[in-house]
Amino acid sequence: MSKELLTLGAKQRAFAKCVGELLVFAYARGYEISLGEAMRSPEEAIRLAKAGLGIRNSLHCQRLAIDLNLFKNGKLLTKSEDHTELGEWWEAHGGTWGGRFHDGNHYSYAHGGRK
Repeated sequence: MSKELLTLGAKQRAFAKCVGELLVFAYARGYEISLGEAMRSPEEAIRLAKAGLGIRNSLHCQRLAIDLNLFKNGKLLTKSEDHTELGEWWEAHGGTWGGRFHDGNHYSYAHGGRK
């Protein structure tokens, strides 16, 4: 079934499964991951948007986005380009990768017209 036709709850569960698969993919390629933000309250989204650090209707609020901290050989990789291999895998599996808009550690599923 197309992700566009899934209920929010079904999409959240599919998203969580795909994140798990992404982590397996990353570790198989020598990366290590620590989890960043996966849930954001609407109040936090508003606060971040006012500070120019996000959008008011963030997919984090819908549990359809996660930020991943990427490591290689014990070093934190902070550039969007560092996530390219993972981002391209994510996109090939139906997700939206934040590296296309300068937020390389952001992985999400589109919902309600947002990516």
